[in-house]
Amino acid sequence: MDDLRFRLAEDVDLGFVVRLRDDAARWMLGQGVTGQWRPGELGEEHFRRIMERGEVWLAEDAGRVVGAWELWWEDEDAWGPQPPTAGYVHRLMVDHSRVPAGTGRRLLRVAERRVAEAGRSLLRLDCLAGNERLTAYYLDAGYTVVGHKEGKPQPGGTPKSFTLLEKSVRDAP
Repeated sequence: MDDLRFRLAEDVDLGFVVRLRDDAARWMLGQGVTGQWRPGELGEEHFRRIMERGEVWLAEDAGRVVGAWELWWEDEDAWGPQPPTAGYVHRLMVDHSRVPAGTGRRLLRVAERRVAEAGRSLLRLDCLAGNERLTAYYLDAGYTVVGHKEGKPQPGGTPKSFTLLEKSVRDAP
């Protein structure tokens, strides 16, 4: 996995991103993580909308998509109106059948660098309130819990409550 390549997604990639997200949802369910993601919940149109106002990034290994994430430049549903000091990561996902442990962290580091290169000082993300395993993952990656959001609207679903986390990316490697 030393040769992971990162690039912005294009329309032709949307089917791969949807499959990756559905596979990640099935993996979560297999790990006993319920309530976070469901297969079939988001389609190509969701990711196309994100690409119109933000970024969808891909990680490739030997020409195959093995990871992805969304990068938004605002997230008022979770964070309210904010000055332009942060980037917001959503739907960080990897193909667990094709990548070694630690690949998700590599994707996070690339997202942190991208946010820093855009002149912003914070990377923010959220995870389902009560998902202690995922919260611990982000804490171990250097993020800090800074709040909670009750009833955040969800694409294609009912509102949920989330833990809000952030990390300074001023010195992102």
